[in-house]
Amino acid sequence: MVVAGEGRTDGRGAVAGDDAGAGSSACDEILTEELLEQLLSSASPEAYLEGPGHPVEGRDLVAYLAHLLEKSGLRRARVIRESGVNATFGYQVFQGTRRPGRDTALALALSLGASLRETQRLLRLSGNAELWVKDRRDAIIAFCVDRGLSRAATDDKLYELGEETLVG
Repeated sequence: MVVAGEGRTDGRGAVAGDDAGAGSSACDEILTEELLEQLLSSASPEAYLEGPGHPVEGRDLVAYLAHLLEKSGLRRARVIRESGVNATFGYQVFQGTRRPGRDTALALALSLGASLRETQRLLRLSGNAELWVKDRRDAIIAFCVDRGLSRAATDDKLYELGEETLVG
């Protein structure tokens, strides 16, 4: 059994994050395997989904960005500026009126100082593919995230190694 919060890879080699929701402790979260057991033992999908406090509820990008922002102790304006994202678009992402593309989500994660697990979660919640370490560019980005490099330093490393940067 995999313990929530432990790093692991999926079948494609993607670095999988933990399964805890924004603001909750990994120890308090029900494991995905346990949720699958609950789903399969339910009479119908509706019975499973309508259960009290179901974990599918409350997993939204805005709440997770707010959690990461609070955790970082940074101001939203600084994160957006350091991400290189257009200011108007950045604020719209934080307010939930726009969804970021993959590179924008990565730029925000780097500017928030997010861990690799947090970055993977941010990518999932924004509807983007997680970093896949079998992909050259993704491997470089994952390395930079893990080492706590800034968005600018990550772009420098991508450029140095002949890959497309996050911010054009």
